[in-house]
Amino acid sequence: MRQEIKKLHAQLDIAYSTRGDLDLCGLLLSFAYPDRMAKNRGGSGFLMRSGRGVKFPAMQPLSRARYVVVAAVDDQGADGNIQLAAELDERFLDKYYRNEMESHKEVIWDAVSGSIRARQKLKLGAMVIKEQAYPNPTGEETALALLQGVQQEGLGLFQWSKAALQLRERMAFMFRHERDGSWPDVSDEGLMDRADEWLLPYLNGLRNRNDIRRLAPGTLLEHMLSWEQKQLLHKEAPTHIRVPSGSMIPVNYSDPEQPFLAVRLQEMFGLQDTPRIAGGKVALTLHLLSPAQRPVQVTSDLSSFWRNGYFEVKKDLKGRYPKHYWPDDPLEATATHRTRPKA
Repeated sequence: MRQEIKKLHAQLDIAYSTRGDLDLCGLLLSFAYPDRMAKNRGGSGFLMRSGRGVKFPAMQPLSRARYVVVAAVDDQGADGNIQLAAELDERFLDKYYRNEMESHKEVIWDAVSGSIRARQKLKLGAMVIKEQAYPNPTGEETALALLQGVQQEGLGLFQWSKAALQLRERMAFMFRHERDGSWPDVSDEGLMDRADEWLLPYLNGLRNRNDIRRLAPGTLLEHMLSWEQKQLLHKEAPTHIRVPSGSMIPVNYSDPEQPFLAVRLQEMFGLQDTPRIAGGKVALTLHLLSPAQRPVQVTSDLSSFWRNGYFEVKKDLKGRYPKHYWPDDPLEATATHRTRPKA
């Protein structure tokens, strides 16, 4: 028997050991069950070449082995219990399975560091045999990893200025009210679905969260629009409305169904009807403010307010702000952003 073992060692070009056939148990089992080679992943758990998780039911000497070959395993639970296994010498992997190993470059988003992580892995099936840094990932690889980061962490990764937020809200308004299908969906879900179109081309060369924050999201969104759409956006979803006092008041599009104008009541004197946008299809909701910038009336029918609500509001405001201008006929009065209109 001992001579047969020596002969087998010679055939496999392995130095004979006094341990006898124990040196070969793991290797021979790997020839019989190549998908059952398994790498230690901590505790008593192992990951097999096939991708299946297995474990020893209790700690034992083999629990500390770097590699084993599983001869028998039950099918209880997600990780099967190893019933019979032998240790596999790591040197045998390189000697007998090197040609079956594959090199994988992995460039992924690391949420903890807020940057990309680039590694090069030598794998035998699901088992990572060797791992090292991948020093020079391509621009395409880093861009895809950063895109993965945005998709995982959301659009809050960007620094949204007031102008960028308003642009996004105006585009959402046009998407809602122009039903021709040409306007992009700029909701969170819509932007994520098309991130490879509007965002990916601008991620090349970037590496981390700070680089992403230096991007101008408003500019990226604007690039989604054709020249004709930009002109239509300016015309039908304006950033500001000029009111009778001459002030340019920003339009709030936070609710695309009901954009509104927050403006002091005195600045609207003389205007008969509610301002409209979207080619006249949508009346702005007016948040009419006191001199202290507090809402005193919310309406989308200015004409009705002048007829029915103004006089009650006037009584209250005249008592609280006696130095201000409260005319009897708001439609014939001069609008002003001052305490009183100029003489």
